[in-house]
Amino acid sequence: MTLLRGIEASQLQAVERHLQRGLASWAVQEPITLEAWAREHFYLSAESSYVEQKWTPWPFQRGLMAVISNDDVTEVSVKKSARVGYTKILLAFLGYNAEHRRRNQCIWQPTDDDSDDFVKSELEPMLRDVECMRAVFPAYLARHKDNTLQQKKFIGSLLRVRGGKAAKNYRRISVDVALLDELDAFDNDIEKEGAPDSLAAKRLEGATFPKLVAGSTPKLKGFSLVDTRYSQADERFTYQVRCPQCDAFHALTWGGKDESHGFKFERDASGGVVHVYHLCPHCTYPMTQGEYLLAAEQGEWVNSRGDLWLRADGRFTTPEGHVVQAPRHVALHIWTAYSPAVAWQQIVREFLEAYTKHQEGDDSKLKAWTNTTLGETWEGEVERTDADELANRAEPFPLKTMPRDCLLLLCGMDTQDNRIEAGVWGVGRGGQMWTIDHRVFFGNPAQMEVWTEAEAFLREQEYTHACGRAQRIYATAIDSGGHHADAVYAFAHKLKSLRVHAVKGSSGQERSIENGNSRVGYRFNGRIEKHGPVLWHVGTNLAKDRFQSRLDVAVPGPGYVHLSDQLSPEWFKQLAGEIRATRRMKGGSESRWTATRKRIEVKDCLTYEIWLEERLDLWGPKKAKWWDQLEEQVQPENDLFSIPPAAALPAADVAAPAPSVTQVVKRPSPAPARLARDSRETSRDDFGSSGWSSRL
Repeated sequence: MTLLRGIEASQLQAVERHLQRGLASWAVQEPITLEAWAREHFYLSAESSYVEQKWTPWPFQRGLMAVISNDDVTEVSVKKSARVGYTKILLAFLGYNAEHRRRNQCIWQPTDDDSDDFVKSELEPMLRDVECMRAVFPAYLARHKDNTLQQKKFIGSLLRVRGGKAAKNYRRISVDVALLDELDAFDNDIEKEGAPDSLAAKRLEGATFPKLVAGSTPKLKGFSLVDTRYSQADERFTYQVRCPQCDAFHALTWGGKDESHGFKFERDASGGVVHVYHLCPHCTYPMTQGEYLLAAEQGEWVNSRGDLWLRADGRFTTPEGHVVQAPRHVALHIWTAYSPAVAWQQIVREFLEAYTKHQEGDDSKLKAWTNTTLGETWEGEVERTDADELANRAEPFPLKTMPRDCLLLLCGMDTQDNRIEAGVWGVGRGGQMWTIDHRVFFGNPAQMEVWTEAEAFLREQEYTHACGRAQRIYATAIDSGGHHADAVYAFAHKLKSLRVHAVKGSSGQERSIENGNSRVGYRFNGRIEKHGPVLWHVGTNLAKDRFQSRLDVAVPGPGYVHLSDQLSPEWFKQLAGEIRATRRMKGGSESRWTATRKRIEVKDCLTYEIWLEERLDLWGPKKAKWWDQLEEQVQPENDLFSIPPAAALPAADVAAPAPSVTQVVKRPSPAPARLARDSRETSRDDFGSSGWSSRL
């Protein structure tokens, strides 16, 4: 006490404040649930709510809050509609983890603009109005590096906020909690590095209590990320209420006019909706919304089999109440009819308006109603190719040989992190096509070895024509997207004499298949080249449209696609691994080809081959004489005992006229051991075997 004599009271108070702030990170609070924390602290801010007030969770929200804060559950997927309060639950969860649990977090929004808007309209008002956050967020009112649009530094934890379109926004982040909001608005593949939920999950490695929460309004069936996660979850839950008549639990479902359960409604003479009720699937009792609101208080989250219940306190039990182990991945589905803030009559009126437009040929309102009100995917008109149908149309001709009408060999190449794949297609007059070969060169594209294998393939590989003449690949297009653009540029620059082109897909707002170009430099393997090759942009959707139209040709001849029956089932699955569908974008609707499976390298290689056709102007009016020359080149030799040399094909560069046909003597091939060591040739036994697919 002697040391404190002479110190003013204000000084002592300042010391006390600083000590409290410094020791705050060491404080241990009595554990409470997310629901209890939200009831005590959470607040609905004026900027993001219809009514500014303290927050009380709706009945179905209690179980949702319990499961996302349950440390025994690693992943939670929420397939939802609008107007169910999901964003408020996320905000409460962020505050709870920062103030109570002191855990590092990251939330990804679909774009950088979405991320900034979320911070300004949702997060910062919450940090301002929830008073307990001020104790752990000293910089909440300051312009400071700890308080930016991309991060909020709390005492004992850090919250990052990122847009989800760029792969860099998933790197160099280690967190305990990863959240993805509106998952279906993300790209399915983030810059060829993987799905956004997979990239986010990587950021949790090493966490003591890892938690991945992904929620979204679903979009289009077939490439809805949240719908995929929902179907892959260990357990799927819906909120169920007890029927006032038969006491059986059931979920609220839309049903349909031909269903004996679900929503039904009555109209007055003018067509207005006057009465809406929900028929129980067990006894067909017509439950009104008022009866539902009473029953919802004692509702339960029940899994799809009916043998597992998620309680409001986060426990998982049998229907009899016996506690069981929590699943690792839990999925929940909730839609607008459960919300006490939305009248059932309004839901029906919105449906009738959308259905009227649908009958007039406009599906836009019905799509939106299905997604945002039902919380279900829209299954509209999509263009797809079935792998089994492709396999059934295959013909009995061998790979690595050229049929009589096949006159030219083109190659599309795709780069991955552990391999290079090459698809070789034969082309004839009028766009007739044949599958010739598919190779996989395993190795790290950041090293020279795999490029040496690929170069040897393009320089030396020969294919025998039906006439007996050997022929090499005429031109190649190789994808530069992904992590190894510089290596691709160096490869294309070195092999420009072999007509190797560096390409990159430009999906969306494409003018043509040949969609522009630019000169690029590169740095690879210690070499710097400021004036590298031309980078060609590929209108991928248009290129895939051209191939799809050829598949519709039913009679062999111009435009027909010949597929070998020696190709594996995996090859056909990759070729059919996309659909073209219309989806709603920020600026309107847009139709794109979208992958429905992880591996589609066969389709990618084909797309670059289609681009080569356009680049070489193979179907231009000036190419008729050039095709005549190609046909003359493969006529049988007069000397039946001579060895046919490899053909040197006439040049087809756009700016250069076709020269006279020349022939070169076949060079002795080097020992094949180097090429065969790591490459894998396409065959019924190899392409889908452990020699190929097990290495992916």
